[in-house]
Amino acid sequence: MTPTQSLRRRLDAPGMLVAPGAYDAIGARLIEQAGFGACYMTGAGTSAARGFPDFGLLTMGEMVDNAAVMARSISIPLIADADTGYGNELNVTRTVQEYEARGVAAIHIEDQVAPKRCGHLDGKEVVSREEFVSKIRAAVQARRTPDFVIIARTDARAMIGLDEAIWRAKAALQAGADMAFVEATQTLDEVARVPRDVGGPCLLNVVPGGRTPIFDLREAEQMGYKLAILPGLMLKAAIEAGDAALASLKATHMAPNVSASVAHTFRRFGAEEWDNLRQRFNAGARATEADAQ
Repeated sequence: MTPTQSLRRRLDAPGMLVAPGAYDAIGARLIEQAGFGACYMTGAGTSAARGFPDFGLLTMGEMVDNAAVMARSISIPLIADADTGYGNELNVTRTVQEYEARGVAAIHIEDQVAPKRCGHLDGKEVVSREEFVSKIRAAVQARRTPDFVIIARTDARAMIGLDEAIWRAKAALQAGADMAFVEATQTLDEVARVPRDVGGPCLLNVVPGGRTPIFDLREAEQMGYKLAILPGLMLKAAIEAGDAALASLKATHMAPNVSASVAHTFRRFGAEEWDNLRQRFNAGARATEADAQ
């Protein structure tokens, strides 16, 4: 089963799929090993890992390259941020094809004016209804297999209101999108209204410190959401753990104690499989013999 088929099956099953967010292969592996059924590639985290804020400063190529590394590092489906699609309908077409070719299972494309901003910041702008729907239609037609999941994200809530955001979400589903993503709802009532009024599969974005209130994800499932993403989960964990480790080193002049050995750490990233290959092919032996002669 391909990652796209696996994601389709999980989304078609009863309940809500939870996809924690990561920005690199380390986080993606940890998410898989923790037993989650999908991983989300955060655009904000991908930007931060390259030294930039989430202001739409990365290119499509940079985002796709990161998605490719993460997708090949895990067996669970990867859902990836594709920002605005990086241009008009022609650019959207290439964006879909590039992500799909890298083994990504799903992407979301939004209606912000480029360069975009994090959905939980002020100062956003959105394109017209017509442009948004046209880009979603282009994305749907661009995929090479119908299993590839197209998620339509609208940021209209912040500038135009929730009614407009719901209209855009419904229009995107009618244009062929597989799921709607209404960004930055601001109250629990708004959160609950989205899946009820959209009338199709909906995504909930969980951003601590953002616009949307944080609550038990089991309640989101009861509201009717099919997918919840937590984009900043591994980024926030890495920053806090890194700050703590560096503060300890600076204060004590000693490397912080770790519970795992070097060998155990490498085993979490496939060391045993590579060692099996080394033994099967006696890799390196011929070079060693040549050196001895």
